[in-house]
Amino acid sequence: IGVTTVFFVPRLMPNDPVEAMIGQMTSNAGSMSPEAVVQMRESMNSLFGLDGSVLHQYLDFFKRVVISHDFGPSLSSYPTPVMQMIARALPWTLGLMLTTTVLACTCKKIISPAMNTRMFENPITQDNLKICEGYGMEVISPANGYLACGDVGAGKMPEPDVLLQYILKEIQYKKDLAGKKILVTAGPTREAIDPVRYITNHSTGKMGYAVAKVAAYRGAEVTLVTGPAEEKPPMFVHVVKVESAREMFEAVTSKSDDKDAIIKAAAVADYRPKFVSTEKTKKADGDMSIELERTDDILKWLGEHKKEGQFLCGFSMETQNMLENSRKKLEKKNLDMIVANNLKVAGAGFGTDTNVVTLITKERETQLEKMPKEEVAEHLLDEIFFPQA
Repeated sequence: IGVTTVFFVPRLMPNDPVEAMIGQMTSNAGSMSPEAVVQMRESMNSLFGLDGSVLHQYLDFFKRVVISHDFGPSLSSYPTPVMQMIARALPWTLGLMLTTTVLACTCKKIISPAMNTRMFENPITQDNLKICEGYGMEVISPANGYLACGDVGAGKMPEPDVLLQYILKEIQYKKDLAGKKILVTAGPTREAIDPVRYITNHSTGKMGYAVAKVAAYRGAEVTLVTGPAEEKPPMFVHVVKVESAREMFEAVTSKSDDKDAIIKAAAVADYRPKFVSTEKTKKADGDMSIELERTDDILKWLGEHKKEGQFLCGFSMETQNMLENSRKKLEKKNLDMIVANNLKVAGAGFGTDTNVVTLITKERETQLEKMPKEEVAEHLLDEIFFPQA
């Protein structure tokens, strides 16, 4: 299990080479025959193109991240290397590939402990994990679920994509936003008509989630206030879930004071039903009308209460007169920048993985070509924190 599972993470890597290497020893390694060990080494050499006899030298070449994985003793009575490293903390066992590699490399170390629940929760294990954290190692919390030993609880290996995100967070971007606090809004809002129906829009949250993710991976402390979006929120951000425009107004205004930048990518409803029925509205003969009232204007409030040095960025989705309408919004709401796009342009708008936007400030307009939304997020954050003269 351990030998095969570790290879899922490299397969999830982007096509371009990623400077990462996975250190893995299996729980039944102690009971493997010499022939099996040789076969496993040849498989690793084939997959990674490395000479296993000098693996630690190649790992030092990568210099970016080592992620140590452990599957616990559920398949064998032999303790695994990561478990030994955690249990002994210091001095570590020399002579094992994983522990000697960890000692030799100067890169970031990430530990993903996976073992029997009672072993993981043992105070000795917990104390030694804290010691590892004290030396700058990052510990990934194990998942909860059914374990190979038959128990149910904490100790399950996280999904490969979770491990990949920890690696990418470490190596994908420079940490040029470290120390910055950023608030991002995303997704649609839902305005109730009755207990069954509501008014909403086509926003999926993809653009706002991309901004939140890239900001977090560049080192920022990110708060994401999100409506009921279709996307799964990114990891490593503080998520505040809301439903209505009023709830989003309250969440944003209560968390805005200490933020270096506020990026409002949410598609908030402009109107809501003035009266909300407590019972399902029954169908009747003839037409029906719903009286609407304005929702709270979150951007306007933020512009009126903007703190000194705070950067306020809004979004503007238009179907006509995009630049003219967006500039009016920039001035009217006291924004520092507005990100404008046209719903009718191919590759832009709701539900797509790409966007075509123009970044508008008081001084200039920067039109970006069609690109993935995460790349749009990179340009947006660069314009906010590192504007070109």
